[in-house]
Amino acid sequence: MAVRPELVVGLGNPGPKYEGTRHNAGFWLADRLAERLGAAFRPARRFPLDACEAGTRAGRVRLVKPTTYMNRSGQAVGAIAEYFRIAPAAILVAHDDLDLPPGTVRLKEGGGHGGHNGLRDVAAHLGTRDFARVRLGIGRPGPGRDPIDYVLERPRAEERRLIDDAIEQVLGWSAAVLAGDLQPVMKALHTKRCAGGAAAGETGETGGPEESGSARGRERRAAEGASPVPPRSAA
Repeated sequence: MAVRPELVVGLGNPGPKYEGTRHNAGFWLADRLAERLGAAFRPARRFPLDACEAGTRAGRVRLVKPTTYMNRSGQAVGAIAEYFRIAPAAILVAHDDLDLPPGTVRLKEGGGHGGHNGLRDVAAHLGTRDFARVRLGIGRPGPGRDPIDYVLERPRAEERRLIDDAIEQVLGWSAAVLAGDLQPVMKALHTKRCAGGAAAGETGETGGPEESGSARGRERRAAEGASPVPPRSAA
């Protein structure tokens, strides 16, 4: 039997400086989902995060956005999961993904962190990688551009429109996702043609860059492995 998400986590960096940057795609999805469910984020009293709660046909769900900066996202997620006794299998994490082009979205159960420091820290504090993820493509920087700067920049208008379209795809399936019926959603999203013409399932699904050891993987790790001291902690 599928496990429905009791906790939906959007990853990003707090504050106006990072609000519109690519690295905050997880925040964007969380904000739109909260709006769809008629909820509004507020600072939590016990945890370093913004949170809200909403009712769905499948039951209550908590939505959270850690305010610890990306590298330390797991501190907030681990604390609230432990307090409310939420199993990792009942957690869904939304995050940006360099290995997918803008407009492409994946739903994934478990797996590696792909070099993403937010996912890495969440997995470390939960003690497992067995939680579901929504991967929102932000694309890669061009040759000679610093990936760290890239994820902390605002996307071009067309890129932002594509990312917003990907978020709308997820919201269109939100009832099924929040009920834990992930398989049909995964199939629908992974077979959708992306903007570049390749099938959505053909990019970034056959092993994360941390396994491949490729130049692309090293670039990804560089983008996500900045110092934990702000502002570079944002990456």
